[in-house]
Amino acid sequence: MNHAYGNAPMGVMDPPAVVLPDPGHFAVRAQRLHALSERIEPLGAFLAFMAQLSRAQQVVLERHQPQWLPEPDAFALALKHGMPPLGVEALRGDVDFHTEFAALLDALDLAIGEAQRPLLAELRKMPRSGIDQLATRVLTGDAGLPSQRGLMPLVAAGLQVAWLRLALRLPAPPQRPPPEARAICPCCGSLPVASVIQIDQIRSGVRYLQCGLCATQWYLERAKCSVCDQTGKLDYLSLEDETGEPLLPVQAETCGDCHTYLKIVPREFDAQAEPLADDLASLALDLLLAEKGEYRRSGYNPFLWVGNEG
Repeated sequence: MNHAYGNAPMGVMDPPAVVLPDPGHFAVRAQRLHALSERIEPLGAFLAFMAQLSRAQQVVLERHQPQWLPEPDAFALALKHGMPPLGVEALRGDVDFHTEFAALLDALDLAIGEAQRPLLAELRKMPRSGIDQLATRVLTGDAGLPSQRGLMPLVAAGLQVAWLRLALRLPAPPQRPPPEARAICPCCGSLPVASVIQIDQIRSGVRYLQCGLCATQWYLERAKCSVCDQTGKLDYLSLEDETGEPLLPVQAETCGDCHTYLKIVPREFDAQAEPLADDLASLALDLLLAEKGEYRRSGYNPFLWVGNEG
């Protein structure tokens, strides 16, 4: 169906091409997840736990000092040549993920209930090699063993803290990715979780893809498939309540050319919407599309494994 989501923005001539995450990003996400947990009853407990996890991420980001941080000029060459300065593969051996992760588990100790404590206990006794294997699965979108699915969101949360911290140390945003890499984060090379239509003054009506790992946003024209760049066979599907009104400010932008979909979150309908949080809250939309079997999810949410396996 056609609607305003595909219209070109008015009055914004030169929006910023790439926007780095805000230092308070996890706190904003936690607030949104908490609100959604009270609104989406079937996912209430899950979203409430994710809100606690996001609060713990913010605590670690603000209070923990990792053993390794790059020098200020470490990214100069990559930024100059338009390469992702925080490339996951390039930095995996340097990033101090294990102390970030240990600090996250400590922060969670103060917040979670008894139901989640066995997960923390299992992760605390797991050898570093086991944690590294889980981290690799998170970063590659490999759902892994069913018995370890409950551990992976916690590992993913630690990875997000580590890479968002690095993004905050960049001296400047990187360049917008070239057309052949439009769906790759210009900071870390990861895939977007969703796209968001912004409402602030300098970006009003402009669409950005948001990275599922480091939360960097980068500009992409509206009404264009982020995977194949086509425009002619886009359609938009949403969840509706019993009155026929949209349940959430989220739609799946489906492409009939490459048969993929990416969620789009227009903040004009809910200024508090946050791509990753609203992606989790609209899990029913993923399940509906998976049941139909026509479209493959292209969005990367390290907390959501439905649709990431295909």
